[in-house]
Amino acid sequence: MKIVSADRAVNLVNSGDNIYIHTASAAPQQLIKALTSRHAELAEITFFHLHTEGEAPYVNPEYKDAFRTKAFFVGSNIRKALETGQADYIPVFLSEIPNLFNKGLIKIDVALVHVSPPDKHGYCSLGVSVDASKAAILNAKTVIAQVNPNMPRTHGDGIVHESKIDFGVEVNDELPEHAPAELTESERKIGRNCANLIEDGATLQMGIGSIPDAVLAALGNHKNLGVHTEMFSDGLIPLLESGIVNNSNKRIHPNRTVSSFLVGTRKLYDFVDDNPNVALLDCAYVNDTAVIRRNPKVTAINSAIEVDLTGQICADSIGVKQYSGVGGQMDFIRGASLSEGGKPIIALPSVTRKGISRITPVLKEGAGVVTTRAHVHYVVTEYGIAHLYGKALRERANELIKVAQPDHREFLEQEAFKRFKKM
Repeated sequence: MKIVSADRAVNLVNSGDNIYIHTASAAPQQLIKALTSRHAELAEITFFHLHTEGEAPYVNPEYKDAFRTKAFFVGSNIRKALETGQADYIPVFLSEIPNLFNKGLIKIDVALVHVSPPDKHGYCSLGVSVDASKAAILNAKTVIAQVNPNMPRTHGDGIVHESKIDFGVEVNDELPEHAPAELTESERKIGRNCANLIEDGATLQMGIGSIPDAVLAALGNHKNLGVHTEMFSDGLIPLLESGIVNNSNKRIHPNRTVSSFLVGTRKLYDFVDDNPNVALLDCAYVNDTAVIRRNPKVTAINSAIEVDLTGQICADSIGVKQYSGVGGQMDFIRGASLSEGGKPIIALPSVTRKGISRITPVLKEGAGVVTTRAHVHYVVTEYGIAHLYGKALRERANELIKVAQPDHREFLEQEAFKRFKKM
């Protein structure tokens, strides 16, 4: 690894290159800005990445002649670019993204990553984000790393020897932070309802946000929980520190919390730094249903934008408007359903902030079905738990109407009667 300035490092990028950007809080901002500043010299550059925290200046309209973006997951920093056509979205399960690189379906010329400084043996860590980033490094022609003492050294698959990095750019930047929001009473009710489905000894998967935090906050009386998840945030720390999450019942990676990437505050980043009880692993492994199902009582809690009366789950778009991505929802919904005693759960508020029902007769026109009705077992709102598994369409509609916001139930009943003729 040769240490150079950011400007010199990105001079390696040529017109027509495919560029991979490290995920979430590991997005290397100084490398991104340095490359963007070369826009006048470049053409037909394509960026590939999952969700990234921080700025994404390469999608600014003034750079449209130089840069395009193809995202595997859509964050807030590129949503507008999707609407204008400057960016595009690749629907894909998180578990399958590494194979797009490994099989050469997407060729990466340059990987821009963010690592901890090398240790005495010359090994850097990918820190808070392994996911598909390790596969991108292994398949890229050139690897450029932002080397940062603020990046935690995490254990697992994200260990990269400095000889595998072509150029390093030393920085001393704080990582982007995502602080937990204050929970509403509605979110707390959803959390308690989900907690009622979680058994002692269960293996948990959940993401970031108010509902996962509400579930975690409701688990204070549980015992011997484990975690095998694609990501986690600060809400898990109290359960790990108290021993409620001890991973003792897991069959694979017992006594270790397994994840693929992290987003949270500095408290989380410090917690995982050199913590041998936390393993960050490649998402092709973490999200493999054959791996997930091996743990007992896998309880996967995922969210949705809307659910129709048959149980179809739209989790990545608002009608035709792309909002996020497929991510790992289906990986874990299926993995949990195949696990011995497993429970796949979709949890969501019954209405939007504008009071519109999230339980709908049909999905919006153009909405993406992330999880099919054949995969859904439980749908949870603040009004209770809908049990859908093994039930006919009419029975499913009845279950979902019971957990809808009361003001919307009469309309949903009328629409269900029109469709199914008998309720």
